[in-house]
Amino acid sequence: MLYEQINKIIWAIAIAMIFTSSIYFSLKLKFPQIKINKIFKYLKEQTTNQTMSIKDTLIMSLASKIGAGSLAGIAFAIYYGGPGTIFWMWVSAFICSIICYCENYLTTKYKEKDNDIYKGGPAYYIKKGLKSPILATTYSILAIMTYIFGFLAIQNNTITTLITNNFNIKPIIISLFIALLAGYIIIKGIKSTSKICNKLVPIMTSIYLIVGLIITITNINKIPQILLLILKQAFTNQAIKGGIFYTFIIGVQKGIFATEAAVGTSAIASGANCNKDPIKQGYIGIVETYFISFLIITTTAFIVLLFPYQNINLTNINGIELTNLAMSYHLGKFGNIMLLLVLSLFAFSTIITVYYYGESNLKLLTKNKKAITLLKIIAIFSILGGGITKSSNVWNTIDTLLALLSIINVYSIYILRKEIIPNPNKK
Repeated sequence: MLYEQINKIIWAIAIAMIFTSSIYFSLKLKFPQIKINKIFKYLKEQTTNQTMSIKDTLIMSLASKIGAGSLAGIAFAIYYGGPGTIFWMWVSAFICSIICYCENYLTTKYKEKDNDIYKGGPAYYIKKGLKSPILATTYSILAIMTYIFGFLAIQNNTITTLITNNFNIKPIIISLFIALLAGYIIIKGIKSTSKICNKLVPIMTSIYLIVGLIITITNINKIPQILLLILKQAFTNQAIKGGIFYTFIIGVQKGIFATEAAVGTSAIASGANCNKDPIKQGYIGIVETYFISFLIITTTAFIVLLFPYQNINLTNINGIELTNLAMSYHLGKFGNIMLLLVLSLFAFSTIITVYYYGESNLKLLTKNKKAITLLKIIAIFSILGGGITKSSNVWNTIDTLLALLSIINVYSIYILRKEIIPNPNKK
């Protein structure tokens, strides 16, 4: 199909730009990705009464990322691209984390005050730093489309798919319930979103990691074989359709979807806090990427790879079906119920968080309160429609939009490199 060919070209450009820029900034900044002592140094920050702390926005950012991408997207990647995709997710996480450092750095310099909180992100440093309102507007429009029509839809699609696979409930009923509940919280605003995420994210993350650890320990004798399989298939052509190149591409795609490294999401979240230290915020961006990649993604990968997924024949998959079958294989009905609970909390926290990302970008375009109200209404209908739309259509849309956002974001960061590296030519 023509669309698939265009999508491949866009992603080829995006990956080339991401990897080239990542290597450049890694060398110039002397690899902050490996400075573990500094990475964890900046997490102790208290919340004030008026603004959100670094910890608040870190949790908020994680809330947007730990969702369909971490549970469904990883299973999707393994099913279509083979175990080798996990290796390329790890590689891209290490390399691309420097882009998260840079975008967090820039958003801290260029964020703006919005009543009692701040707002920021790529659109803001493109407009104020690059002084390119047209490119900033383009990024904002694409971001609104990505978050409101893509991310919101796939999260509800994932919840609805999982519930319909376990219970005899019509998708429209599930979708309507989630849309109404999410709509209520969206209308309440970012402060309520932050409070909800602060409570939900640590709990659901701990539950998921503990269950994953139990499954891993129970099958500890198989882990060396799994690791060898991941490494071997990352460099062979045995993946379904397309060989090693397809394995590489789908690994990077789903890795970026799960971590949102290079897309600019973490910059939008960090733009809401009261921190004014760009370097400190840059290291927080690295923390986010590492946490998602080396804990959440790896946990999901082990759960799926320790299950004979090769014998399953699925069409138009969301990805969560495979994770659900793997949970049932390992833990029986308890596994299905646990996954339903955790995934619902994961996806729901993502819904209410990424809505804020869309609103933040809209505020760059207009201050009109009616436009904000309209966006909230559109978001609710997008959530509703996501639950009853073919998952393949939503995944394809998100893939293309993420690549376009990454191209604009990485290009802008490189042009603003002197803001991050005072003397980029100094050896």
